[in-house]
Amino acid sequence: MTYRRWFVVGAAFAVIGALIAAFAIFYGNFSPRGYVEDRYTRAVSRDIGADAVAYTSAKAPSQVAEEVTDAWQPADQYVDGSGVYLRYDDDSVVILPIAAGSLILLERLTTAYPRYHSTVGNHWGWGRGSTVRGGGPGSGK
Repeated sequence: MTYRRWFVVGAAFAVIGALIAAFAIFYGNFSPRGYVEDRYTRAVSRDIGADAVAYTSAKAPSQVAEEVTDAWQPADQYVDGSGVYLRYDDDSVVILPIAAGSLILLERLTTAYPRYHSTVGNHWGWGRGSTVRGGGPGSGK
């Protein structure tokens, strides 16, 4: 009986492992950054220095934003005539209109926030539930 029990446990782990591997192959990276990297066309010539990595899509910014937010819910989102600005815990996804569809910029939040502050203002918080002012002694005074 003991061998049979170990066989069942081993088989269960094998099935779980196969499911995880299939999920990883089908969905690729497990982040908004990975989602964009896997689904859109890399556009090196449109990078902003070493900070913002560019991708393009033939779809409108609203369509790209819907695809990204359906897959990965942003912590904050701001939309205006200039584009769609998505904030995640560590990254931003900025989707701007171009003549042939959309320019999608992936950037770490630490460089994206200062770059887009004049557009997003206080619509983007900093980190989970906090403000851009930061924490620590004397904050908010």
